[in-house]
Amino acid sequence: MPYDDLRSFLDTLDKESQLLRITEEVLPEPDLAAAANAAGRIGEGAPALYFDNVKGFTDARIAMNVHGSWRNHALALGLPPDTSVREQVEEFARRWDAFPVAPERREDAPWRENAQQGADIDLFKVLPLFRLNDGDGGFYLDKAAVVSRDPRDPDHFGKQNVGTYRIEVIGRDRLAFQPVPMHDVAQHLHAAEELGEDLPIAITLGNDPVITVVAGMPMGYDQSEYEMAGALRGAPAPIATAPLTGFDVPWGSEVVIEGVVESRKRQIEGPFGEFTGHYSGGRRMPTIRMDRVSYRTNPVFESLYLGMPWTEVDYLVGPNTCVPLLKQLRAEFPEVQAVNAMYTHGLAVIVSTKKRYGGFAKAVGMRAMTTPHGLGYVTQVIVVDEDVDPFDLPQVMWAMSAKVNPQDDVVIVPNLSVMALAPAASTPGITSKMIIDATTPVAPDNRGHFDTPVRDLPETPEWADRLRALIAAR
Repeated sequence: MPYDDLRSFLDTLDKESQLLRITEEVLPEPDLAAAANAAGRIGEGAPALYFDNVKGFTDARIAMNVHGSWRNHALALGLPPDTSVREQVEEFARRWDAFPVAPERREDAPWRENAQQGADIDLFKVLPLFRLNDGDGGFYLDKAAVVSRDPRDPDHFGKQNVGTYRIEVIGRDRLAFQPVPMHDVAQHLHAAEELGEDLPIAITLGNDPVITVVAGMPMGYDQSEYEMAGALRGAPAPIATAPLTGFDVPWGSEVVIEGVVESRKRQIEGPFGEFTGHYSGGRRMPTIRMDRVSYRTNPVFESLYLGMPWTEVDYLVGPNTCVPLLKQLRAEFPEVQAVNAMYTHGLAVIVSTKKRYGGFAKAVGMRAMTTPHGLGYVTQVIVVDEDVDPFDLPQVMWAMSAKVNPQDDVVIVPNLSVMALAPAASTPGITSKMIIDATTPVAPDNRGHFDTPVRDLPETPEWADRLRALIAAR
């Protein structure tokens, strides 16, 4: 049964012993973020965390680490909690093929229960805000789904973007946010500023778990995240009409903020402890004026800790980065078998592929760098043979150790685009990118001594099953 809001998912996590309620009083800083940070250090079955006794706040409800384990990620997709990572990625890919599934519009959205508008807006009265890392420049909304439309084609449903971007609270009715140039919202803002107009925007917090997944997913510019959510849920995604902007927003959100990105206005935003495991510095970024805040009675504030992997963000954006890259590569190279883009949101990617001819693997690597996601993220690609599992790092390291001749198999391409947050970029936004071809050479690339590989014995799979059964029965 798909989840229509965050609360129903929290109930399921509770029933599955994947929600830990912290009842003792905690400090907003550093306890909240430190607890979520610690959840990423205690193993792949870590629970979500729920706090409702926070010193200094009289009425706080805070959920963290909601997607922060493979068990929770499986439950978000309606899968058994013990579903393996590889199986989750494969199921994700199967559901992708059902896209598009049209959403279902509903009335009486729960976030319509309360509202602030105009001069009465004070976000500090709605949300229990706190910093995530001790070097952060302020309070951040880092797990929101941001809805915007293409000003040149505002009625095109597919070009309505739902994306996740870091958002700093800079005043009771003001926000600053960072639209990475490769992302859809940056294109929308660019178009609005060319027209000399503000960009209307809706920011939704505390969403159902699949909306959060698709909001961080690298899709095509005219592909609807709501239609993808329907495919992943196996049922139409419920949406509602935001009262001020008229935008389509998730029906089950805890909080909906409507306003505008102010044309050609910039303010210092940052620093912020990012998903790269490093702080990004302060930069001049666009500002948002809030014009209406709608919210559920007793809203749950969902936040996300991110820093040195693994943290919740790595679980959240792992499969939803692997599968789009797989589908986009396979559309042109059907030989591609699997893609592992789990590492730091696809800054490093491992691709397994069959080969048509010599040099083919390098062509696959180049294409990975020029997908919509690859343009801003994919800086390193390791290409392996079809019989190497890209999710099995010992196999990948074997392929690199045994098959790579650095002179022939490592390709460096200078001066390519990357998101400005990438800490290794020599100039923010520009980097060299690398392909490591760890595949077996095929004609006419005849070199090395790879004609007598050792294969698993035919009886090995049967014995693996027998051993697992014996271990389980101990």
